[in-house]
This record gives sequence, C-alpha cells and structure tokens, in this order.
Amino acid sequence: MPKEMISITITDLSAFTKDLRNALIQRDELPGHATMLGVVAKAAGYENFQHLKAARPATRTPAQSKQLGKALRTFDNGIMIRWPKQTAIQGLCLWPFWAALPARTDLSEKQVNAILNAGHSFGDHALLRRSLVDHRMVQRTKDGKIYRRIEQAPPPDAKALMAAI
Repeated sequence: MPKEMISITITDLSAFTKDLRNALIQRDELPGHATMLGVVAKAAGYENFQHLKAARPATRTPAQSKQLGKALRTFDNGIMIRWPKQTAIQGLCLWPFWAALPARTDLSEKQVNAILNAGHSFGDHALLRRSLVDHRMVQRTKDGKIYRRIEQAPPPDAKALMAAI
C-alpha cells in the first residue's frame, strides 16, 4: 500500500477503545497490518478501511503536488529568487505577480515593472512581463505602453501557491 495520510476524527474515544479492544480480544494472535487497518476503521464507525478512505475529502493528484512543490522552491520569503525551467512551473509561478496587479486598471510599463521588481530578486522584470502576456494573464497594447490584467479565476495550485507564499 502506498503511504498516504488518512486522518480520522473520533467523537467518542471511550467507545472507540472498547470496540477496538473487543475486536482484538476475539483474535488468537496479533492481526497483520491490513487487518489492523480494517479493525481501526470499524472501531471508528466505518464499514471497513476502504469505506474510511472513500469518506475522506479528495486530495491533490501527485502531479499537482509535485508542480506546486517545484513552484514553492522558486520563492524565498514571498520573493521569487529564480526563474524555473519548466513552462508549466513558470506559468504557476506567475500567479502571485498576476494577483499583485490591480484589477480592471490600465498600467504603464513602468508601473508594471515596479510591481514585478517588488516580487522577484533575479533582476529580469522584462522576462516576467513578457511571460505574463504569453500565459494570457496580462494583455498589452500593440505598442507595449498600456498593460491590463486579464480577469480570471486562478487554478487550485495557483491559489495554494499564493496562500503559501
């Protein structure tokens, strides 16, 4: 079985321990790991361990968690310290900058640069500005003088990243 965190809330600890004790007394020997998982789940009020697993809230997929972890490593104390290599991670790392831009407001290139410079330390605000446009988070006029944030709902990983930094 893969290692995964599954938490249970025990509302009545006394009843839980009595049920667990009774289940263990009925056995001649100590149960194995899988059997013990079932015994604990039953004592907690579930049909079996699978029922306990099905009752817990949905978790992130491993790919999402991996991308979020990589994105988090590019930040230190809320400041982006390096530009990631993978395009998917780059897009994820742009969301805090998108959130820092004021909504429904026209901004000059100088204003956008000031906001971007406040959020990174690797010295390439032009890269961030172009990437925001490329990832369709910001639109700009053809002459590049006026920038405007594109209003949209951030994906779950972006929300988690912004909350973490």
